[in-house]
Amino acid sequence: MTTRAVRLLQLLDELRRRRKPVQGARLAERLGVSLRTLYRDIDALRGQGAEIAGDPGIGYQMRPGFLLPAMMFSAEELEALALGARWVAAHADPELADAAARAMARVGSALPEALRLQVETSGLFAPDWSASVPEPWLPTLRRAIREGLVLRMAYERDDGQASERRIWPFAMAFLDDKRLFVAWCELRGEFRHFRADRVRGLEPTGDASPQPRDRLLRRWRQEQGLPSAPACEDC
Repeated sequence: MTTRAVRLLQLLDELRRRRKPVQGARLAERLGVSLRTLYRDIDALRGQGAEIAGDPGIGYQMRPGFLLPAMMFSAEELEALALGARWVAAHADPELADAAARAMARVGSALPEALRLQVETSGLFAPDWSASVPEPWLPTLRRAIREGLVLRMAYERDDGQASERRIWPFAMAFLDDKRLFVAWCELRGEFRHFRADRVRGLEPTGDASPQPRDRLLRRWRQEQGLPSAPACEDC
């Protein structure tokens, strides 16, 4: 890519990360260019179809709906995507692994030949040496997390006793040899951490979680003493 093409990508990224208008002087400072150059770059992006609202002295904001073309990734970003997709293929459930493969195929189809070949022949791998079999209800769990649904779960406790409970799942971790997830447990009235391999049954209740995922995540982080998620600048 040319220096200007890289700069335009950086400008798009700066605009897409913000939910409020940002002054041209602030953008110019972030990109290390003059204000006049910034105005020319914004005009160039608008000419290529980017819906950027605003004017000098008012500020600029990207309207929702504009997507960055896949072929605009840098070499390092493409390597990261390829490695991530391979890790998902090795550690996640078959449905998510297929989705990762389809996503990378879509990215590859939009890339110039040289970059497409670079992705397909990437030397970065993520083998799974544990050979653990993903739990069959992982798609149900992922959908509940994504859409904010309440699940009914049959679970085997640490002491081997069976329990039935309703949960509001909102986060999940894929480790090398196991899957863990976090949910609000109605039975206990608190956040609980569960091992997917101890789940004996999982089904939707048809109910929506009383609290959205972002609020549950924020509360859980506070209780765990974890730092808050990074805030978007100027959001």
